[in-house]
Amino acid sequence: MKTSLSLERETWPIRGAFTISRGSKTAADVIVCRLQREEAVGWGECVPYPRYGESIESVIDQIEAMRALIEQGCTHDEIDAAMPAGAARNAIDCALWDLEAKHTGRHVHALVCSAPPRPIATAVTVSLADPEEMALATRALAGRPVIKVKLGGRGDADRMHAVRAAAPHARIILDANESWSEDDAHDLFLLAANLGIALIEQPFPAGEDDVLTRIPHPVPICADESVHTSADLDPLTGRYDCINIKLDKAGGLSEALRMRQRAHELGFSVMVGCMVGTSLSMAPAVLLAQEAEFVDLDGPLLLSRDRKHGLTYSSALVSPPSTAFWG
Repeated sequence: MKTSLSLERETWPIRGAFTISRGSKTAADVIVCRLQREEAVGWGECVPYPRYGESIESVIDQIEAMRALIEQGCTHDEIDAAMPAGAARNAIDCALWDLEAKHTGRHVHALVCSAPPRPIATAVTVSLADPEEMALATRALAGRPVIKVKLGGRGDADRMHAVRAAAPHARIILDANESWSEDDAHDLFLLAANLGIALIEQPFPAGEDDVLTRIPHPVPICADESVHTSADLDPLTGRYDCINIKLDKAGGLSEALRMRQRAHELGFSVMVGCMVGTSLSMAPAVLLAQEAEFVDLDGPLLLSRDRKHGLTYSSALVSPPSTAFWG
């Protein structure tokens, strides 16, 4: 059945700035993919990521290259076979899920969730800054059950002490974004254990995962930049304890579901994470996160504003999307 495709580039201001070890940004640039079949319209959002060689222009070009296939009424499997994992495939795949739900009346959650979806607790993020600024930001979130803290290498021991003192009872995830060295890791791992840190995300650059076979790590370690799709999982066993599934890395909800299943089969715990985007980026991820051990879907909370009728965030909880919004 014929399907029409339209694309739109959007910019959503960030409240203040979002800073990690690789830099800082003040806006989220996203691409919205809309698919229409008869009267039904499905949509999906992706966030191109320069770390993976993506730009707004390159992702639009990738989607446009699929226009003929999409407009012929392609399936998820056909898109997966025709495109590499990444933001472009994610936008198409999520728009297809939404289109199919609205065209057939079968809700996505009924197909992908083993139980009715429920509100789930999400981490909230503290951006990289000096220890005093990070302590101030953490103190404002101290009542939240899970806080994710961005680190950057030099000075991280001071940052760790500062944020733990500011939120003594919170479950804290440290995200180093590939900024640690093997020389420093032993002491930082021990400090994290002494501070009761729950998880450390991607301490070393992708491709240097074998460092984890040489250094004891008393705190569980989560792969992010080192894992994109199901094909990456087997080599990470014995190195990582957890994997971070992001739809923009995996190339859509379809592959993310396969990743979650395979990760659990291999004994990994699962985090469902996100880029900085609107509720449209998070909506399918909230369904995926119904069966995850860690949830980091606070992207809309970092923005100055979100989409109308988007996800509901209440205290530490994010609710599943209304089916009128997505799915």
